[in-house]
Amino acid sequence: MSISSSSADHIVDRRRMRRQVTFWRAAAFVVLALAIIGLGWRYSGLPTGSRLEPHIARVTITGLITGDDASLKMLRDIRTSNAKAVLLRISSPGGTTAGAERLYDELRRLAAKKPVVAEVDTMAASGAYIAALGADRIFALGNSLVGSIGVLVQYPNFAGLLDKIGVKYEAVKSSPLKAEPNGFEPTSEQARAAMASLVGDSYEWFKKLVKDRRSLSDNELAAVDDGRVFTGRQGLDLKLIDAIGGERDAIAWLETQKGVAKDLPVLDWKPDSGLSGFALFGSAAAVADWLGLTTIGTLLRQSELAGESQLLDGLVSIWQLPNRD
Repeated sequence: MSISSSSADHIVDRRRMRRQVTFWRAAAFVVLALAIIGLGWRYSGLPTGSRLEPHIARVTITGLITGDDASLKMLRDIRTSNAKAVLLRISSPGGTTAGAERLYDELRRLAAKKPVVAEVDTMAASGAYIAALGADRIFALGNSLVGSIGVLVQYPNFAGLLDKIGVKYEAVKSSPLKAEPNGFEPTSEQARAAMASLVGDSYEWFKKLVKDRRSLSDNELAAVDDGRVFTGRQGLDLKLIDAIGGERDAIAWLETQKGVAKDLPVLDWKPDSGLSGFALFGSAAAVADWLGLTTIGTLLRQSELAGESQLLDGLVSIWQLPNRD
């Protein structure tokens, strides 16, 4: 029986497609396996070879401070590591007041074991300044921003909008202050006073922390506790920082004042981000690119989702530029 030319071509095409599908399936399996192995090593908590040697641990505090478990665990790991000192590089406007408190407490426990020095890059404002207070000494650049000592709570109020569109918010509550303020009706004076009490209590805690850690008199504290930020130069005169300088100066202080060996390597420590499915997609895509399997890498990367943004809830200690119309 003879086979037509078109039928033969069809059979050849089908066989070629089968081979391609088999190849891509095998390649995808290899990429996924390599990604799992790589992520398993990354998140195993095992120190890298260089961290087994004496070094200075550099911890970067940036973005919004929430006192997340991964960051606190990293600080605990440093406490039991072979790091001989810790360099905090701070560039943050602050974050939640409770998160900053957790971070400060963990830094003080770390400082009880190893010398800790803070170096302010762009800013250490509000909750980030609380973190800086956890160090034994604070350096800042002349044009860094420090301070913003204060606490606030913010919530949107849609009462006016709801009135305009004819929507009325109703609720049955066990007591007048339950779930207040709610943002759907005008805030009562009683609810406003309750929130002010919370803010005031945390503010007093913040001021006492600054006063104790910076050895300020009542008058010196009053000069800096109105929520303003100050440049590094101003902060030095106001005793908010100890010296003008950057990383080199901070390391020199560790060597001369804390007996840290000269020329120790400075190694970056970062919190584990966790072994999530999305991280798996991203790592697998990187491995695929490295193997030259760009098609698979592109498909995997399209499946990767951006990290979830953390919403600030409750009392916050964060520096914000004023809104301008």
